Amino acid sequence: MPLAPAITDIEQLKDRPEVAALLGWNADAVEGAKFDRNELTIWIKRDHVVNAARFLRDHSELRFNFLSDVTCVDWYPSEPRFEVVYHLLSIPRKSRVRLKVKLNSGDTRVGSMMSVWPSCNFFEREVFDLFGITFEGHPYLKRIMMPDDWNGHPLRKDYPVEGYR
Repeated sequence: MPLAPAITDIEQLKDRPEVAALLGWNADAVEGAKFDRNELTIWIKRDHVVNAARFLRDHSELRFNFLSDVTCVDWYPSEPRFEVVYHLLSIPRKSRVRLKVKLNSGDTRVGSMMSVWPSCNFFEREVFDLFGITFEGHPYLKRIMMPDDWNGHPLRKDYPVEGYR
């Protein structure tokens, strides 16, 4: 069975409850959306991502009550260079959604999700350590994988392949 083409037009995705709810909550916060291979991705502006996640968690019909992962993608040399990715799960609805936040290489700050899901503590520390993304408001943002005196962030695409800094 051939794959259906990805839907990237947000107008065509308004029938998805997650997209409709976020647009109704704050249309300015939503940068885009994509539905591909039965997975929904929504891009949220950096300043709104914590409140958008809280909205999805607390919405009476959506109930995204579990943060399963936080990770990052480095699109070097493109700008915006980084995408912080939050994988949310609604256990009651058996539904998933992926939130993404775009960050430029010169400003790698984004709000911490600790106030929404305390379980993101180690996910955010790992992304901070390996990609250099700063989660503002995180209570203990320290390296978790590399030694404290390590220079650089090993999963950045401009990190030297051979040797270390």
